Amino acid sequence: MGRIPGCPRCATPVAGAGGAWSCPEHGPVPPLWHAEEASYDGFVAHLERTAGFPTYLPWPLSPGWHVTDFAAVGGDRPAATMTCVSGPSELDGPVDLLVVAEEPGTGLGARCAGMPHADPGHDLADGPATLRLRLDAQQVSLWPVSTSRSHGEWDRSVLAGEGGGRWLWLVLRPASALLLLHEEWTLRDVSRLGPALLDLPFGGPAPAW
Repeated sequence: MGRIPGCPRCATPVAGAGGAWSCPEHGPVPPLWHAEEASYDGFVAHLERTAGFPTYLPWPLSPGWHVTDFAAVGGDRPAATMTCVSGPSELDGPVDLLVVAEEPGTGLGARCAGMPHADPGHDLADGPATLRLRLDAQQVSLWPVSTSRSHGEWDRSVLAGEGGGRWLWLVLRPASALLLLHEEWTLRDVSRLGPALLDLPFGGPAPAW
């Protein structure tokens, strides 16, 4: 993972003393540990750091798709994980999909989505869920998150909901890639995957977030 811990809510490095970490902008925060590059060895280190906390990936990955980024938030206790997979699509060209699972108030999902609030509840759309997908063995509902107050609001689609008592965020670029998601789509906690991790493809440019 990255050598310099950062703030989960912004790009500022954090200072630590006595096991506590502080951001000049957001005050006391759990540290963000970001991969320097997407590699198998780096991902193993990520899973060791986040033991007991889920790390989700679309499963199985479509042909031509790679794990291009991942990060974790937390000191002694994990508070969030993020993964990004990138690949081609017939209609939208190159697509990035970021998946964030986090404890309430962490703010990593909002940062990836470009949202002003730490949790998605402030901006969740009213009405029925846009999508129900499988999160391991359970079905979870996701609602669209308004991007009208974010930077570059036309370049992404954001969905959020609750899974396993945590916030679950999906951020897709470009925005039209939302149409790739469907009811049979599955997210899997790969922290329990074992030898199958050896077959995961890593590499490629990571998106900005």
